[in-house]
Amino acid sequence: MTLSRACEDRLRKGFRRGEFHGVIWPARGQEAVAAGLGTALRRDDRLVTTYRGIHDLLAKGVPPVEILGEVLGRSVGASRGKGGTMHITCPEVGVMMSTGIVGGGPPVGVGLALAAKRQGSGRVVAVTFGDGATNTGSFHEAANLAAVWDLPVVLVCQNNQFAEMTPVEATMRVERVADRAAAYGMPGIRVDGNDPVAVHNGLTAAVERARSGAGPSLVECLTFRFEGHHYGDPQRYMPEERMQQARADDPVPRFEHFLAERGVADADELARIDAASVAEIEKAVATVLASPAPSADEVEVDVYADMAGAPR
Repeated sequence: MTLSRACEDRLRKGFRRGEFHGVIWPARGQEAVAAGLGTALRRDDRLVTTYRGIHDLLAKGVPPVEILGEVLGRSVGASRGKGGTMHITCPEVGVMMSTGIVGGGPPVGVGLALAAKRQGSGRVVAVTFGDGATNTGSFHEAANLAAVWDLPVVLVCQNNQFAEMTPVEATMRVERVADRAAAYGMPGIRVDGNDPVAVHNGLTAAVERARSGAGPSLVECLTFRFEGHHYGDPQRYMPEERMQQARADDPVPRFEHFLAERGVADADELARIDAASVAEIEKAVATVLASPAPSADEVEVDVYADMAGAPR
């Protein structure tokens, strides 16, 4: 959680002072969802996330250099600087796709889950998306097929209560995204998305269910997005009182208080964790800025498959 916060804070700082250029879709305020997800999945489990997914990527184990390299368009990026923030993958830790298309992830996740089932790999696929994605046809088609075929997929809605600039209450008549699971005969639960323990417990149950062959689940993590839809968004659509209320429930200090109150970690240890996260991100930024941009030779690399010698 502190690593995700440090990463986005450092990027915004660099953008503001003109140190470097790029664009991000912030997930500040949603760190607990990623933390609970990362601890519920095995390393070889698959993850499909979105353009607002830096926290998900870090939680799944993608090296910060590869994330920051992609955001800043450098050759050390996960896609050698050619994909940008929206298109970060790292198959080595199970991150198969980040998509810039709202609702584009669930069908891909269902395909990966079908492959896992046919191969007997025991892998589970988690697909994360926002509340707005649950209004797309691709989400509903994917959910239906996952249920019909009992696929090992967990649909994770990070309900940050705004689809770009539109509040969730203006886009659907049901109060809870989780209630949509009933239409497909799968479990649907809502958890406190600002509590990493609640997220972990809810997702662990869904992951175990999927791995056992019992089929998919829909887990709604109710949280909030502290920043705009994209970096630089002035958020004129955001009521000030609503934002103040959300920030009062910031998941990072809330969890620090939880740990300290129970004697798990004292203030000094928590400060060291935070400082270590900041230092790790600073080191990664330095590595990225010292690396070159992709060369012109990269333009056609990874565009077409080389089928020479492939079996017919």
